[in-house]
Amino acid sequence: MPHPVRPNASPISPDSQTTSSDEHPKTPPPAGTYVIQVPKEQVYRYPPPENARRYANYTRKKTHPCRRCCCCICGLIIFLITLSVLLILAAVTCGLIFRPETPNYELDSIAVMGMNLTSSLISPEFDISIKAENGNEKIGIYYDTDSSVEIFYRDVSLCNGALPVFYQPSNNVTMFQTVLKGNGIELARSDRRALVKAVEKRRMPLSLAVIAPLEVKVGSVMKLKIRVELNCDLTVDELTAQAKIVHKVCHHGWDWNLSL
Repeated sequence: MPHPVRPNASPISPDSQTTSSDEHPKTPPPAGTYVIQVPKEQVYRYPPPENARRYANYTRKKTHPCRRCCCCICGLIIFLITLSVLLILAAVTCGLIFRPETPNYELDSIAVMGMNLTSSLISPEFDISIKAENGNEKIGIYYDTDSSVEIFYRDVSLCNGALPVFYQPSNNVTMFQTVLKGNGIELARSDRRALVKAVEKRRMPLSLAVIAPLEVKVGSVMKLKIRVELNCDLTVDELTAQAKIVHKVCHHGWDWNLSL
């Protein structure tokens, strides 16, 4: 019986192995480069601690800051609305209880000095009397500082001053005086000529402007601040200490604010 023919199992020669390696040479890594092989299970299942903390921060439920801002704004709006309503109710209650009235003012008299129209510069002095009437039955008025009184000829300010600081009780009429002074006032040539003609006719037009800050105390906590403005167009017969008011038209306005 013939024996099967077996192939020759001779080992591969070194020449053939070298030839196959030379056909596909491996590129060496660049200098200073290290290749680290990590098992796949460790990469996907066990992240480093810093990545784990970062992942936890991303997945954690975050509080939205815009919601806090909206809550603060809504709370502030509700507080302001409540405060406004309380102030309105307090003002209405005080109005019903005390029935406040604005004081009335009237220019009573005026005396003029220092109006020497022959000089290039004048230093006038006006002594005026103003009547103030407080018709409130339960409210007194405090006349504060920072008041102003001014007299004009046309648009030229001749003199200025302030009202006295005092307290006016309820149901009271007070006549107070104030001295207004000007120094080195120079009139334009046209204004000087017009004023000389007015003196000859014994009808000198003047204007009076008064600003008076007042304070009214309602109870022991609440205060009512009033700013009164008095404006008068008047005509005097002469520019002397014996001057008389021959015509006047006065009107006054006021505004107020409530504070605690």
